[in-house]
Amino acid sequence: MTSAEELGSRRCKPCEGGVPPLSADEAQRLKSALHGDWRISADGKALERNCEFTGYYRTMAFVNAVAWIAHVEAHHPDLEVSYRRCVVRWSTHAVDGLTENDFICAAKVDRLMAEA
Repeated sequence: MTSAEELGSRRCKPCEGGVPPLSADEAQRLKSALHGDWRISADGKALERNCEFTGYYRTMAFVNAVAWIAHVEAHHPDLEVSYRRCVVRWSTHAVDGLTENDFICAAKVDRLMAEA
């Protein structure tokens, strides 16, 4: 079984399509290594977590940290930002679904939340 620590220490691999997305079983297996707040969308194409904070400054600091992860990994989430909340949604658009990259980045977000 893959651990959160192992996932978080991996690096994303370039994905330009041409490979299938993860199967539902594989996505569930990788999700089990993440914080329990992560959800796989009903269509199986996205991994999402609602992150709550005590105020706008902390929310924006988190958003900037996620932006840095996205830059370093060259894998970019959809972010929904409000005063005390940020929804992080990972998906690999090139395959129209989930890849290991989404779970690697989610594990890195889990590290941020543990420090928040």
